[in-house]
Amino acid sequence: MRLLLIPALLLVALALAQAPATGPVQPIPYSHALHAGKLKLKCAMCHENKDPGELMGIPTAAKCMTCHQAVKTDAEPIQKLRTFFESKREIPWVRVYQIPSYVFFSHRAHTETGATCQECHGSVATTDVLKRETDISMGGCMTCHRQKKAPLNCTYCHEPRN
Repeated sequence: MRLLLIPALLLVALALAQAPATGPVQPIPYSHALHAGKLKLKCAMCHENKDPGELMGIPTAAKCMTCHQAVKTDAEPIQKLRTFFESKREIPWVRVYQIPSYVFFSHRAHTETGATCQECHGSVATTDVLKRETDISMGGCMTCHRQKKAPLNCTYCHEPRN
């Protein structure tokens, strides 16, 4: 019985290490619960997926200002946003999810097969401060691939496809 408990405890510890309890402090407070939840904005409205489709973009000051030219303009965070926009500087967002450079991952390939943003990023639409909610380690990805009957061979994720 004890021998079975040790691997289980190790798995729990690994899962906790993969998902920090709190998210990073961002340079401008941003509520996904408000934007994606209450306002029902689609992820792709702010997170563009430019060709060839591997990466989802992090919103630029210009993207945010498409709405905030007129919305909540007197709020301090929006005034800070306007400063970035007017000085043509990018907002130094702190990344929450980062895939290692040796892993080939295409957001477009995943969304085209029906994967949802929530499957990898968690319940973003109910989150004010974004934090890592899911396991994006190799083990987490392989578990998902097994469940969805997606390829498991090493070269599928560790060599770019042409």
